[in-house]
Amino acid sequence: MKEIIFDLKPFQPEEISRDFRLTGMISRDTGRLKLLYELIGPLNNLAIPAFSGEPKRRDRLWEKTCFELFLNIRGSDTYWEFNLSPSGDWNVYRFNAYREGRQEEQAVIDLAFRVQSSPDVLKLILEINAEKIIPPYHPVNAAISAVLKSSSGRTTYWALAHNGMKPDFHTRDGFLIDL
Repeated sequence: MKEIIFDLKPFQPEEISRDFRLTGMISRDTGRLKLLYELIGPLNNLAIPAFSGEPKRRDRLWEKTCFELFLNIRGSDTYWEFNLSPSGDWNVYRFNAYREGRQEEQAVIDLAFRVQSSPDVLKLILEINAEKIIPPYHPVNAAISAVLKSSSGRTTYWALAHNGMKPDFHTRDGFLIDL
């Protein structure tokens, strides 16, 4: 099993982002994928969606505080975007190529994950059987990112790296983790 520790960086180191640290770990063991996000800082300064009670597949979660994972089978144009809200709501999209052909991934019908929160730490833990979309021994590239929305409405974009003039989690040069 391969475990990789990551540290996300804000696109622009604005005042809100200086108060936070966003780290985690991702691992893959054959078909099992585990992802942990750990957001550290004064969480009361963020607009964090409250637990919904009945997590559902929802669209446009990235418009609020949201954690994201992108997976690509190495050598393929197809990739998947996972959106995980602290509310428990989620979605998985499949793309045919860079931002083309977005559709909900029907092979994933449920995406249970855990959220643990205290005043200064929010943890989100996802464990899935990725074999529903990715054959177990195919090499995979991953991009990890997050959207944090402040209580005042300011949005910051976090990723492993930012290589363009604006934040774009879909670019292949952001798929920096080999699993």
